[in-house]
Amino acid sequence: MTLSPIRDKVRAGEPLTFEDGVALYRHANLLEVGALANDVRERLHGDRTYFNRNFHINATNVCVASCMFCSFARLKEGDAGAYTMTHDQAWAKLQERVDAGDPVTEIHIVNGLHDGLPFDYYTDLLAGLKRIKPDIHLKAFTAVEIFYYHQHYGLSVEEILRRLRAAGLDSLPGGGAEIFAPRVRKKICDDKCTADQWLDVHRTAHRMGLRSNCTMLYGTIETVEERVDHMLRLRALQEETAGFQTFIPLAFHPDNNALMKLPAPTGVEDLRTYAVARLLLHNIPHLKAYWIMLGVKTAQTALWFGANDLDGTVQEEKIYHMAGADTPQTLTSDEIVRVITEAGRTPVERDTLYNVVAEGEALRSAKPFRRPVRRSLEIVS
Repeated sequence: MTLSPIRDKVRAGEPLTFEDGVALYRHANLLEVGALANDVRERLHGDRTYFNRNFHINATNVCVASCMFCSFARLKEGDAGAYTMTHDQAWAKLQERVDAGDPVTEIHIVNGLHDGLPFDYYTDLLAGLKRIKPDIHLKAFTAVEIFYYHQHYGLSVEEILRRLRAAGLDSLPGGGAEIFAPRVRKKICDDKCTADQWLDVHRTAHRMGLRSNCTMLYGTIETVEERVDHMLRLRALQEETAGFQTFIPLAFHPDNNALMKLPAPTGVEDLRTYAVARLLLHNIPHLKAYWIMLGVKTAQTALWFGANDLDGTVQEEKIYHMAGADTPQTLTSDEIVRVITEAGRTPVERDTLYNVVAEGEALRSAKPFRRPVRRSLEIVS
C-alpha cells in the first residue's frame, strides 16, 4: 500500500479520515509513517522539545471504581496498600521543595474516587497548596474525578469546576479517557463515567476558560479501529472548543492488575501510535512522550515520530510504578536537557500553558537545581 494519497492530504493541511487512520496503523513500513509524522511535528515545532518542572501528588488511592487495568486503586480504607493523605502530609510535599529552593512550577494531582471524603477535602487541598506557593500551577483532577464529584456531592459539573477553580485549580489533566468504545469500556472500566460524560466535562471546562490535556489508553483489548475512533472524537471536541493543549497516548502496563495476562505493547506499537496520533490530531498542538510510561529511550525515539514534549521532572509518580514501570521516579532538569539534546532536539523549558521559561543554550549553561539526595540517571527501554 502506498502512503501517497495520505501524504498529499497531510501536506495540503487536509484532515485525515477514519480510513486514513486505520491505513496508517496497518501500513507495513513504520519508518515511512514516522517520517510523515515527523514532517508535521517539525512544521509545528521545528526541533523544539518541551518539558517542565513538576511533581505529582496522589492524595488517595481509595477508589469505588474497579477498572481492570488499574494497579493503583484500593477499594476501601484498611485494604492492603490503601492510603489517604492528610492535608498536612500533602502540603508538606510542596513545602519541602519550596524550602529546598526547587523551582517547581506545576503540581499534577490525580486520585482515586473516594466515597468517604467531603468535597472540601479537595478544595482545602488546593487552597493550602496555593498558600504555600501562590504562583504554583495546579493541574488537578481528571474528568472521571470531576464527574464523580458531580454525582457524589449532587452539584453540577460547572459548579464543581467553579468551586475548585476558586480554591486554586488552574487546568485539568487528561487521564481517565481510556478508550471511548462502549464495547471496551463495558469490559475494562464499566463503573466509571462514559465517553460522552468524560468529553462533556472537558467541554464544560473549556467553555469556562480552563485548558486541559487528553489521553488514550492503548494495549488492552481495543482494536485499531477503536483507537482511531477515540482520536477522532477528541479531534471533534477540539474543533468545537480548542481547549486541549496536549495529547498523551498511555501504554497499558500489565503488572499487578486484572489484565496481567495480556502482553504490554511493544516499542513498535508505541512509536506507531505516536505517529498516527500526530497525523490524525492536526488541531491539538502538542504530543507528549511520557517518559515515565514509555521509558527514556523510547521517549527519545518518539521525538522523531511526532512527539514534541517529554512531560517534566515528575518526582514520586505512583500510578505507573504500581503497575510495574521500572523507569526512574524522577529526572532532574539537566538530565532531561541531556536526554533531549542527545536525541538531536532543542530543549525548551515551559510552564504548564506552554509559555517558554528558558531555551537551548540558556538551559545548558544554567546551574541545575539538585535535590539533597542525588540519584544517577537510569536509562531504561
